[in-house]
Amino acid sequence: MITEPELVGDPGPDGPADLVSGFDRGPSAAGRRRGQGLLWAAAGALVASAVWATAVFAYGIGGDRKPDPRGYRVESDTCASVELKALAAAVGQPAAKPSTELDGIEHPALHRIRCTVDFTVAVVRAPDGEEGSGWSTGYQASLTAELHKETDPRPEFEASGTLTEIDGTGVDRVERVPDLGDLAYLVIMEDRSMSVRVVDGGAVVTLTLTSWMSPPDIDNGTESLPDVVDQPEMLAHRADLISDTRAVMKALRS
Repeated sequence: MITEPELVGDPGPDGPADLVSGFDRGPSAAGRRRGQGLLWAAAGALVASAVWATAVFAYGIGGDRKPDPRGYRVESDTCASVELKALAAAVGQPAAKPSTELDGIEHPALHRIRCTVDFTVAVVRAPDGEEGSGWSTGYQASLTAELHKETDPRPEFEASGTLTEIDGTGVDRVERVPDLGDLAYLVIMEDRSMSVRVVDGGAVVTLTLTSWMSPPDIDNGTESLPDVVDQPEMLAHRADLISDTRAVMKALRS
């Protein structure tokens, strides 16, 4: 018959009881084993509690950790402080002050504003570069700024980097923008528009640049349209868009 192996150093029936780590004397080996099991269980519980506390502190698991506002202010008058100097130098001065859209939100959990800037329309030169083609081109910048006060926007923001379509328009490609906020993407759309999207603490900032082409006026339809010229290359303004996004984020913190 297989019997339970004896513990090394067990006293005999007449031997003295051992001291267990300086605590109370144990009456028997079985008692010591039960005591040691309880000690290991208690230690395991303490370790688990420490790990859980670390996770709550670091990630907000099960807690009431709100996103860090990082000093951002998003209010109804924010659009008035928007300056897009890099884009203005590249595509033309704004035709008017930024206009505030009506879909803003001012709620204890979320503040959001959206504003647009229309740049001065320019006549597109003919391919020979000497005469006007009759076509004109214009640019518009759209800024959306959100300040999340209750929930961390980063998980949802990271998921948006995998989208293949936004508002019915296909995404051509997504590029990471280094050294901007916590995480930033340059999103290039199939309609030739592009956006810089940034999350920084509880703030999410999106600056979008779009362009359009307008044909010349034709009198009573008796004249034919001139040849369509190539639409301006949007990627040429990628650095300007990133620079102005950085400036907007700074303005939102002032």
